[in-house]
Amino acid sequence: GGTIPVQGWYAPSLHSKREASVAGWPREDIVALLKHGISPQASALGPMAAVVHGSTQHLSDADLRAMALYLSELPVHEDKAPEPPAVPPARLARGERVYAERCADCHGEQGEGVPGMYPPLAGNRAILLEPPVNTIRAVLNGGFPPATAGNPQPFGMPPYATLLSDEDVAAVVSYIRNAWGNRASPVNAWEVATEGRGIGVR
Repeated sequence: GGTIPVQGWYAPSLHSKREASVAGWPREDIVALLKHGISPQASALGPMAAVVHGSTQHLSDADLRAMALYLSELPVHEDKAPEPPAVPPARLARGERVYAERCADCHGEQGEGVPGMYPPLAGNRAILLEPPVNTIRAVLNGGFPPATAGNPQPFGMPPYATLLSDEDVAAVVSYIRNAWGNRASPVNAWEVATEGRGIGVR
């Protein structure tokens, strides 16, 4: 994986089981993600949503099946994430409060989500990516799968950039990355300001 130039989003590795490999997925779920932007396994957000909206949803079923076959047979690297540092207790408690106020109604008290509407956060590898920039940006800017012929009115998340401080965003992202069995590095306000809002980045 790597950072997309100019855009700043992180494109996860298609060879990594903990990032974006689809090896082991039902073939129809891969096709659904490419065609509709949403499947039982994942949702397309950020730059990938633009790819689905402007490109892959318009492919023939035969081409989508061929892409799904190719993606499912890419070699998989069994890479292991390094042990992350602990989240400061005050940040974790603050994040839990923000989550209860802003997120739990849709994503669930236990991060379970609602199938076909709001993605689960518990066990969601997109939430656990290093670096955490995609999750930070989803909280700040909102997240909507693309509107496609098969999913013309997707459910999405409103932006919180004007409603939450950098400290609140850092806290809630740290919380969802470390609740319900998740384990990933904490996020701080500096990362939110620079990687999420782009402040000070040239």
